[in-house]
Amino acid sequence: QLDQQAAFDYAVAKVSEKPELIAPTVKGSQFKQPLLEFSGSCAGCAETSYARLITQLFGERMYISNATGCSSIWGGSAPATPYTVNRETGKGPAWANSLFEDNAEHGLGLALGQKTIRAKLKNYVEELAAKSDSEEIKAACAGYLDTFEDGAANTPATEKLVAALEKCGCDLAKKILLEKDYLSKKSVWIFGGDGWAYDIGFGGLDHVLASGEDVNVMVFDTEVYSNTGGQASKASNIGQVAQFAAAGKAIGKKNLAEIAMSYGYVYVAQVAMGADMNQLLKALTEAEAYHGPSLIIGYAPCEMHGIKKGGMQNCQQEMKRAVEAGYWNMFRYNPTLEHNKLSVDSKDPTGDYQAFISNEARYARLAQSFPERAKDLFAKAEANAKARYERLKKFGDFYS
Repeated sequence: QLDQQAAFDYAVAKVSEKPELIAPTVKGSQFKQPLLEFSGSCAGCAETSYARLITQLFGERMYISNATGCSSIWGGSAPATPYTVNRETGKGPAWANSLFEDNAEHGLGLALGQKTIRAKLKNYVEELAAKSDSEEIKAACAGYLDTFEDGAANTPATEKLVAALEKCGCDLAKKILLEKDYLSKKSVWIFGGDGWAYDIGFGGLDHVLASGEDVNVMVFDTEVYSNTGGQASKASNIGQVAQFAAAGKAIGKKNLAEIAMSYGYVYVAQVAMGADMNQLLKALTEAEAYHGPSLIIGYAPCEMHGIKKGGMQNCQQEMKRAVEAGYWNMFRYNPTLEHNKLSVDSKDPTGDYQAFISNEARYARLAQSFPERAKDLFAKAEANAKARYERLKKFGDFYS
């Protein structure tokens, strides 16, 4: 490998990034430096694919509160971290891991702390704009205040304000500069798996979503406790074999998305990168731009699923098959829209549900061990999936 280092360095420095081509599109987003790299996750892991894209979109102004689980292991095992900084600006995600059960509250604390400090700094900027005779200061303050809640626009406005403050040198400018790192609007993200979001941390997650605060939650839904060896969670599906469900789970999956949508003011999306990358990009950018709580649930095939054909090298294709079979539905619920608040982005299923689940060992094991029970549970799971999709379409009509 060492003889390839020069080629690798050249690719990183000259090929991988094209700042002039960066755009909020699937292709355009990939010309931006990912601020998550060399994670050490399992080969083919879907979680890192989602996290990597989020860092490309918002990483330079991003706070991450990470629940304990797979994403905290590949995301922060000492002595290294896969999160990095932009080579030009030196800025990248600020990452922290508290515990399992209080991750949502920890993330909310990050958001509230930033909100409180910025409110104080905003008052200082308004005071400076009113007192200053400098047109440069007034213009910089106005640009900052006009974009105060717009994350993308506020970053360059903050840079102009800081430059003007450094020239000013007055006492009020110096006071603002003491906390200049808090001036720009940050993108606060709460990361975690289904064991956290559906089970152990659900009370905290519900509290945070109900708060109405501007936080973004990304759930990596593997439908099982992946990090601790494959125990069933409330995200596990009917007929799925896992620890504590050796004879196949008999009851259905908790509908976390519908619970969140019931508040009416939470942005909610279900996504599957391999099925529709454009829909994923829309969900991420809409959620981040929404001035309130957002919840994105991403389907994440896992080694624990035991994909038969190709294993995890076919992770993205497995997402696509899941959507085509009606196993996973994609949609976006946007409270800011007057009409068509719920966009059902999945098409009517065209794939074979039974064939899809039979390609995964977590289901196939049940058919081998308890064939009659498998037949009953798989039929129940398929009927449940069809009913869930029909209910989703009715919700779409209701919100039109």
